[in-house]
Amino acid sequence: MISLTSPVETHAHGWSAGAKIGALCAATLVLFGVGHVVWQAVFLGGMLVLYALPGRQFFTVGLARLRGLWPFIAIILLWHVVTRDLTEGILITLRMLTAVGLANLVTITTRLTDMMGVVRWLCTPLRAIGVKSDRIELAMALVIRFTPVLIDKGAMLAMAWRARAARRVGWRIVTPFAVLAIDDAEHVAEALRARGGL
Repeated sequence: MISLTSPVETHAHGWSAGAKIGALCAATLVLFGVGHVVWQAVFLGGMLVLYALPGRQFFTVGLARLRGLWPFIAIILLWHVVTRDLTEGILITLRMLTAVGLANLVTITTRLTDMMGVVRWLCTPLRAIGVKSDRIELAMALVIRFTPVLIDKGAMLAMAWRARAARRVGWRIVTPFAVLAIDDAEHVAEALRARGGL
């Protein structure tokens, strides 16, 4: 597993995890409440400024983590070109880039333990009705940790395909990718069982 935390220390690293997550929720509500392309472009520019403030290395690392969105952007824009509603496609794309960028900004400036502390606090009322919040915390931690791992493995599979085949990478890597994901899940399950599980 690899860490999502940025190697560059910023002022945001010292801020409260709860405050950052709360600000992210508020920003997301604003993003989905505004339906004008110009404003969405302004919001995207503001998000890029936040990435640029800590320096070039932070900016590069942060934007590199958004690379996985490009296939979705291409599909959304292509669909809206076909349906002759390109403006709506651009609006959705800008909103998605900004929302994911801000979420990523919170993730890379917040330790996983701090984020899980917020989840634990939010789950406190659920414990009163018998819900085991530790399982929710573990599930969220695994999703956060494994997402970049699976993205890297998918990129390696794509590179291996390009090295061995003249055809473009397509649906053929879905099966080996699924097998890799299941194999990782089994290893994690075994490790959890070996440590007493939940």
